[in-house]
Amino acid sequence: MKGIHSKIIFCACFLIFIHTQLFAQTHTSVPLDNHVYYILEQAALRGLCTHLSGIRPYTQSVVIKAINEILSSDNSIKLSRTERDILNQYLEKNSKPETGIDWQRGAYYNETAVTSLEIPLSINLGVSAELEGSVGLYYPKENYFGNEIWAKAYLNGDLGRNLSYEFSVMGGLVTAPRQYLGLYNTYYEGFQDNGEFQNQLINVYSEPLTHFPYSYKKRWDASVHYFDDLAGFEAWPESTAGAYNILSELTGSFFEGILTMRLGRLSHEWGSTPYGSSLVLNQTARPFVGMEYEFRPFSWFSIASMTGFLEFYNLKGEKESGGAFQNAYSITMLQFNYKNYFFLDIGETVVWPKRFELGYMSPVTNTFFYKNNVGDFDNLGVVGNIRFQYPGLGNIWFSLFVDEMKLERDWYKLDRTMIATQAGLSFPLPFMAFSSVKMSYTMIYPYCYTHNRNYTPWYGEVSMEQAYINNGVGIGYYLPPNSDEILIQFRTMPVKSLTALLQYQLIRHGADFGPSAVDGSNLYSELDPDGRSDNPILRRFFLMDGAYQWSHIIKLGAEWAIPKIPAALYAEAGTLISYFTDIEAGKANTGTPYPYSAVNTPDYPRSTGFIFKLGLRVFP
Repeated sequence: MKGIHSKIIFCACFLIFIHTQLFAQTHTSVPLDNHVYYILEQAALRGLCTHLSGIRPYTQSVVIKAINEILSSDNSIKLSRTERDILNQYLEKNSKPETGIDWQRGAYYNETAVTSLEIPLSINLGVSAELEGSVGLYYPKENYFGNEIWAKAYLNGDLGRNLSYEFSVMGGLVTAPRQYLGLYNTYYEGFQDNGEFQNQLINVYSEPLTHFPYSYKKRWDASVHYFDDLAGFEAWPESTAGAYNILSELTGSFFEGILTMRLGRLSHEWGSTPYGSSLVLNQTARPFVGMEYEFRPFSWFSIASMTGFLEFYNLKGEKESGGAFQNAYSITMLQFNYKNYFFLDIGETVVWPKRFELGYMSPVTNTFFYKNNVGDFDNLGVVGNIRFQYPGLGNIWFSLFVDEMKLERDWYKLDRTMIATQAGLSFPLPFMAFSSVKMSYTMIYPYCYTHNRNYTPWYGEVSMEQAYINNGVGIGYYLPPNSDEILIQFRTMPVKSLTALLQYQLIRHGADFGPSAVDGSNLYSELDPDGRSDNPILRRFFLMDGAYQWSHIIKLGAEWAIPKIPAALYAEAGTLISYFTDIEAGKANTGTPYPYSAVNTPDYPRSTGFIFKLGLRVFP
């Protein structure tokens, strides 16, 4: 009954703490694409504020408290004038405005009270817009053009000093062209169907061609709608289509921030690794409805938990696609730290076909052992992060996500070792405002984040999809299975209104199309349940068991907040050099490593691309 009790406590806290006459800072979430996350991370790295939680998004009240700490008199000599200006700018953006119309924010603010209930109430109405054009110029193939045009309206405010709410809706026109690459076997070519384990051929597409690989974050919910069939529901805007996005939250902060509770549909990032690096719940994932809380009884310890409902990807229509994807998602994470020097996360996750499963909802029940009590129908994962930091000098971190693993001889060569690993370091550059260098290496093993389609007793003879996916997008790191990445990133804020980024990536990914496709290289891959230790096909030899795409990416990005005008310009430009390596024809997935060499064939061509993006945000 622990799951029911937690819900009762959640509701009771909300009802008790909204009964107050005092107004205070807002507890709605700060969107994860806000630059303030980078600023706070750099401040903590330099020892300008106490450590911040790895459970994101932060509330506005948390951001304001952290900025005020950084601006305190003790830190005044450690900050440049530019840094103080930047901090004051973000402090103003996240503080509560005066009542009335604020033309710099594009919003109207009002505070009143529901006299019959004696509940003070603030109501804020606002709008914003974003226009973006992008182009991909490829040699020797075609050129591509994309666009994002979005208008947003939102309603938010406070109920007393402990509870805040927000509801937003966006409508837009989107074009994100892709290239069809071919077909992929979800098991592998030659797999013999066996009862519920049925091989599928799925269509494989490239990444959106007007964006750099694995950087595009789709903003639309559910489906897109072409103008010649507005009642139709399509999966992707190959040409211009209409779309919408709805987000909402009800967030409470109690006991001076010791307990934070939230019910809503938002994007998340969990983990004490640097922002954007999480292997378990990354900000690139699509939002979903969930109920979460974080309890921090001591400065050195916190526990956070969330249960929500994932959303299907509309590949085969609403009925068929939704009928095979009815999943809930639970995550619990313990966070330990020693001041600003040492950080440790231990967490567990589970994707589970929907039913009234109290054990997964309860943060004090171990999901690994609980699954053994209720049957093997679910997709479990375990995550561990460890970070060492010396304020002012830098930090180093290591991460491990385990989807499935069995320690035995040659375990690292087996496809059943479904893990993701990451190591990295970052350090500040003292001669420029909020500047840093980040370097990391990430390896996503074959089949990591995937899962077999299984029959479940409560859904009858329907094979339910249980991969680590929400609305067709991975929940964990942004790379697909059977990939690795070298990342070197430089970020700076040279003046108050300008943010700049210079980045290099080398990404290598097993081909999931063509004659040398490598099994386990797609989020929809399924690992053969038989012969996982001795089937030659189910052995991994990275780069030496089939075709792999190598992507060298160099890009420069910047955003400029136009002074005295409620608008911001942003741009991105760079080059993509892509080619494939392959082994001897017909030797892919044979369980034996073979030498590889660069190739240039109709199936696996070389290409050089130049990608440009320009956008404008109004009332950002």
